Amino acid sequence: MDPVRERFSLLRNAITIFGAAVTTTGAVLFLAFFALDLFGFHSNPYIGMLFFLVCPGLFVAGLVIMPVGMWLERRRRVAGRAVWRMEWPQIDLGDKIQRRGAAVFFGSTVLNILIVSVAAYSGIEYMDSPQFCGQLCHEVMQPEWAGYQAGPHSRVACIQCHIGPGAPWFVKSKMSGLRQVYAVTFNTHSRPIPSPVKDLRPARDTCEQCHWPEKFHGDKLRTIREYADDEANTESATTLRMHIGGQSLGRQTPTGIHWHVGAMNRITYVATDDKRQVIPSVTLDDGKGTITEFRAEGVTDAQLAAIEPRVLDCVDCHNRPSHTFAFSAERAVDDALAGGGIDRGMPFVRREAVRVLKASYPEPQAATQGIQSGIERFYRDNYPAVSQAAVRQAVSTVQALYQRNVFPTMKVGWGSYPNNIGHTAFPGCFRCHDDNHKSKSGKVISQDCSLCHTME
Repeated sequence: MDPVRERFSLLRNAITIFGAAVTTTGAVLFLAFFALDLFGFHSNPYIGMLFFLVCPGLFVAGLVIMPVGMWLERRRRVAGRAVWRMEWPQIDLGDKIQRRGAAVFFGSTVLNILIVSVAAYSGIEYMDSPQFCGQLCHEVMQPEWAGYQAGPHSRVACIQCHIGPGAPWFVKSKMSGLRQVYAVTFNTHSRPIPSPVKDLRPARDTCEQCHWPEKFHGDKLRTIREYADDEANTESATTLRMHIGGQSLGRQTPTGIHWHVGAMNRITYVATDDKRQVIPSVTLDDGKGTITEFRAEGVTDAQLAAIEPRVLDCVDCHNRPSHTFAFSAERAVDDALAGGGIDRGMPFVRREAVRVLKASYPEPQAATQGIQSGIERFYRDNYPAVSQAAVRQAVSTVQALYQRNVFPTMKVGWGSYPNNIGHTAFPGCFRCHDDNHKSKSGKVISQDCSLCHTME
């Protein structure tokens, strides 16, 4: 037999034909997804995963299978075994019965493809939903789900920040997800869930799709209301004029709080703890060729050598942008009083609400009962004239505050997660702005209050 013809004859084996089918399928699907992507018919990261990973993977797998089949077929022939031959079915569409059978076959195939496609797309849509992320692993994700629902980004899907568009970050997140599935399955996950998320993609790829430094400018008034533990729940109000700052179109030099992420500045820092609360070194590149390092007193090169610097971005200050919790029972009750959720006219209601919130309960049902009995008993024994409607409203509000912020099974309580906005409950701004970070020339990162706000 002609050598060329003989080599081509090796293609006639089951394994090589299967590889050719896989390659062809991968190629057709790749072209279909390419057309969808080209004309902008999808923005789904899972579709991107199919486009960039699955289809090329099928294509390459088929190309690998084909020569393997040829090699095995050649070994069969060298061993003197019978040559495998594929008998093609005899199809005669002139035969009425075969024609009907073919019509049924192709019709059912199209229907099956349609059903599977719709089911697959629906499944992908569900896996993209916040409900899938927050409720599938109920106990583990319960704190984050509660924080998400009450947070300012409750209408932003989880994948928009945790994955974003494109296949590479999808793959990273799902590889991390596999580890999380293992941890949940074998109950080896951390309690509480660690924060910050180390493999979160840069804020410029997520946060700045809606917020950007040029958008922030001017000042913003903020009033903080606090209440005393006395009988009248005495109110004190602090009004701050926050210098939001940023780099507006008409201003070349960034100002105010958002100076930190101005286009002209690049700030990197080194944190020596997992929660990024201890920052011994900060480096500023002003975009004009001057690079200045500020170090806390006593920090040496050896202490910093093994730590990778991080580029400062939005989430280094806004570190709880979506999963928000009250940092203390006092703050939660003060906000409820300010918002009218608790009747401020009830004697000592601030003190009693904080007391029952900070009590230790073994599980949520015990907390619900303990909060109700604690508040009702106090007013029944000491102030029976207080309206029962006001007592019931206070009980309901305080129970909701507990359910929103405390999760005993996940060891999440008041203050479990530091919040870097401000500097009252946690170091926050003072991680760097402490007058202790100095450059070699003697400059310091100032703790001057007027840099960020003025008192009204």
